[in-house]
Amino acid sequence: MTSLGEALVAQLSQRGVDCVFGIPGVHTIELYRGLAASGIRHVTPRHEQGAGFMADGYARVSGKPGVAFVITGPGLTNTLTAMGQARADSVPMLVISGVNTLPSLGKGRGHLHELPDQRAMARTVALISERVETADELAPMLDRVFEPFQSGRPGPTHLEIPLDVAGAPYTAEAPSSSATSVTPPSAEQISKAAAILAQSKAPLILAGGGARKAGNALQILAEKLGAPVVQTVNARGVMFEHPLGVPASPSLQAVRALIAQSDVVLALGTELGPTDYDMYASGTMPEFQRLIRVDICAEQLSRHAAELSIHGDAASAIDALNTAVDGDAAPDGAARAAKARREAFEEIGPEMRAACDTLAELRGAVPGAIIVGDSAQPIYAGNLYYDHDRPGGWFNAATGFGALGYGIPAAIGAALAAPDTPVICIAGDGGAQFSLPELMCAVQENLPICFIIWNNHGYQEIATSMQDAGVSVVGCDPAPPDFAAVAQSCGLPFWRCNTQAGAVADALRAATAIGGPTLIEIQAQPSPAPANKRV
Repeated sequence: MTSLGEALVAQLSQRGVDCVFGIPGVHTIELYRGLAASGIRHVTPRHEQGAGFMADGYARVSGKPGVAFVITGPGLTNTLTAMGQARADSVPMLVISGVNTLPSLGKGRGHLHELPDQRAMARTVALISERVETADELAPMLDRVFEPFQSGRPGPTHLEIPLDVAGAPYTAEAPSSSATSVTPPSAEQISKAAAILAQSKAPLILAGGGARKAGNALQILAEKLGAPVVQTVNARGVMFEHPLGVPASPSLQAVRALIAQSDVVLALGTELGPTDYDMYASGTMPEFQRLIRVDICAEQLSRHAAELSIHGDAASAIDALNTAVDGDAAPDGAARAAKARREAFEEIGPEMRAACDTLAELRGAVPGAIIVGDSAQPIYAGNLYYDHDRPGGWFNAATGFGALGYGIPAAIGAALAAPDTPVICIAGDGGAQFSLPELMCAVQENLPICFIIWNNHGYQEIATSMQDAGVSVVGCDPAPPDFAAVAQSCGLPFWRCNTQAGAVADALRAATAIGGPTLIEIQAQPSPAPANKRV
């Protein structure tokens, strides 16, 4: 007879789940009963936070929800940080946890891994948290936790299954498909937006993460309007080397000037959050003369005043606007975009420009790669100004929730989602120490990831911020390990180089030629190690 745990795995497979990240424990053994025969790939991280970050990276690249199996108590609490990052960046993630037996819940009797109210804790970051208490509830609860992935702004959801329920016989009827779809934007509102845009002499588009899968259509719309396209971090790559593209942070004064001088701004799939639009924490947002917003989340639309708010998927709205827009393109869009690019790059200063040059080296050495980042200096620089050559191929945890330790496990998830695509992970020496054990997961799965450690011997960005605030620098110098020894212990081919022109690209080309996981240490401070030395 089939158990409920086996039925869960079968129904996940029916919903297109082909990979699960998890660390088995006594509270999830029954979830594993049918896993080996299901065809679903199981990947074992070294920490549950890694499981969540892997699910995040997998979801961003595959477009499907990333799924994690974790135990009750510490398994779920360890995953909450990853769920917070997914919530901030609208990443579809399903965390399925065990929990103690139904009769014991809420009693506080000291059971293993017991929490006072696990679902209440999960709801602090999850869009939905549900519990399966009977066999008849399994399919409806799966419908509920999958629904946000298909019909609205996605994020993390949570499903818990008690110990005594997971192993119980499953006698319910086979579920039928109950897929939902995104509501298209209103035709009337699209017509209004098209009329406003037709009157514009200096239009501008703000592209957020919600528009990252609509690159070709977005380029067509921009050309029809003659509108520069400013891309937030999660939209980079949609306008690669396009004359109308502005791959620069809207926090920069040059980009804010471009926005202020535009008579109509069309904001597509962007929450207008301060980590994109007020990175310097000035407390002010860019100035909009006339603002049209398109967002899949009605609550998000209500948070910023706009002349016209359109509730709907950004990609669908772009397609509809391409049909509705009729008129002559603004003649100086490319010139306005070029001016903003030039001034923005100058504005970020020599140190950040040098880091951006390193990123350009990486892009040139391995075209079409997915670059996954942690909070490290070149990632901060790229978020300020960087044009990637692959839509959705530049993402990191230095915006939104801002979780350190993200890069290494998220890169593993990305590589599993796109096994034929090279993946580059950039992490600082400080952030990398949050999740170094996950390197062995990449080795075990033999994934084509080049892990790059930007070693400036501490938390340099935080130290600079403390100095700028007149605070004595304390706690910003965690000693890094010997990364050559780390690589050797993991069986990773290793290179060490400096930041001189060409050095990083040479090391990266040599590393990616191997085909499996590799490690490069970039000495961002003077080092006696010779450039491009393989150790």
